[in-house]
Amino acid sequence: MKENSQLKSTKGIFRIPILYVVGIWVVYCIEIYFNFNFNKYGVFPRELFGLRGVFLTHFIHSDVDHLFNNSVPLFVLLLSLFYFYKETAYKVLLFGGIASGFLTWVIAREAYHIGASGIVYLLFSFIFFSGMIRKHYRLVALSLITIFLYGSMIWYVLPIKDGMSWEGHLSGFLVGLFFAIFYRNKGLVRLEHQYTHTEFDLLFDQEGNYVPPKIEEEQSEEIV
Repeated sequence: MKENSQLKSTKGIFRIPILYVVGIWVVYCIEIYFNFNFNKYGVFPRELFGLRGVFLTHFIHSDVDHLFNNSVPLFVLLLSLFYFYKETAYKVLLFGGIASGFLTWVIAREAYHIGASGIVYLLFSFIFFSGMIRKHYRLVALSLITIFLYGSMIWYVLPIKDGMSWEGHLSGFLVGLFFAIFYRNKGLVRLEHQYTHTEFDLLFDQEGNYVPPKIEEEQSEEIV
């Protein structure tokens, strides 16, 4: 009963995924329509002005392909997060986004790092490792579906493609793993089976030896 209530579907689980995806498209449309260039508001490593990108980078994209490639997995993974991990969803998204942006600021090359892919890798990592750690059958199934759909992304935490912020990907991936461990006991977890003693169990001692039940002899009463 408790598990069913935790997984109860509500319209609220769609709110953040829709708002986030619509939001990044609106930001890009504003950039194009007014001929702005928001790239300078991305993460620029180890410079004070680059710290603003820790909060803004996840909303900025370089072109339509970049935006579209992030939008679909972002929506799917956010929906999964808010349905299966509603107790920690806001914390993972908010604090995880800030942490991954800051880690990018610390380790990345000197360039502007932009895009919601850090969030995508954060969610991918958190959802995958959470299911493996908690070992709840539904969450394990979700982990397997996630790795099936987006498992190829793992290669892009390595510097294998020019012009791609693999540091942002790696930061999101590591932060997602950290949050999966940190929140491993929140929400759905596999319950250990609780054994209860029955009358049959009383027929055996602690070493497993059969102990016959003691039958009390009924004493007949004589009426005088």
